[in-house]
Amino acid sequence: MVGSALLRRLRNEDCTIVTASRKVLDLRDAKATRDWLALTRPDTVFCAAAHVGGIHANNARPADFIRDNIEIQASVIHGAYQAGVEKLVFLGSSCIYPREAPQPIPEAALLTGPLEPTNQWYAIAKIAGILQCRAYRRQYGCDYISAMPSNLYGPGDNYHPTDSHVVGALIQRFHEAKTAGYPEVKVWGSGRPRREFLHVDDCADALVFLARHYSDEEHVNIGSGTDLTIAALADLVARTVGYEGRFDFDRSQPDGTPRKLLDVRRLNELGWRPRIALAEGLADAYADYRDGIAATPDAKIA
Repeated sequence: MVGSALLRRLRNEDCTIVTASRKVLDLRDAKATRDWLALTRPDTVFCAAAHVGGIHANNARPADFIRDNIEIQASVIHGAYQAGVEKLVFLGSSCIYPREAPQPIPEAALLTGPLEPTNQWYAIAKIAGILQCRAYRRQYGCDYISAMPSNLYGPGDNYHPTDSHVVGALIQRFHEAKTAGYPEVKVWGSGRPRREFLHVDDCADALVFLARHYSDEEHVNIGSGTDLTIAALADLVARTVGYEGRFDFDRSQPDGTPRKLLDVRRLNELGWRPRIALAEGLADAYADYRDGIAATPDAKIA
């Protein structure tokens, strides 16, 4: 999702874009990654690749999440250093912060308390990536920076019914319920946790902005600066999809962190703010979902 958004954004820049699909390059393979970077010699690298998923996926496959992400990051960051890459932007996640972090969460909250158990595997891997960028900056003088976005959504999202993040999961469930005429949709958790959401195209724009204007070892939060409850999000997604049935909040499923709102003053003071409102962004995400169904009419999106 982020990689595709970066491609859309970078087409507006005077640059040559170099990519490698999963079929061409397994970023967990350190030698293959090093060789590819040495061959292509990029000036700037955006490290957006990751093994991602929602609460269910994190809980079900913790070994996959911590292993794959650490291997991807280590391969790309060290390979970039060996290839003489001038600038690297590492993409993290807001789950790096403690479960009970102050709200809104400042960058300084990193490593100040216990993590949320349902996504600690992914969080630990991302924290390792941040520290690796800092280490390469200190030891080798590499201009490597880290950015931490809030919850992302938009075109290219994962719409798997159990492994996706909350926006993709809700879009899939509400669309299926509307199409099949189901009177009720199950929403995981109590609906009380608060989350901040950022359209992936805004995230891509912020990453390009930081690549151009920021150089320091401290990571930078990327977000909208506003949040809402999962219950309010569900209502907004349902209205976007056109579903008019009831919600059933399944309290047997975990809520995750009670609240995740990022303090984005540092990025705002640098001169960047998001452009896409949540209602507008959800309409864009739903259009992307429907386009995927039209492209694969005989297969459920996953």
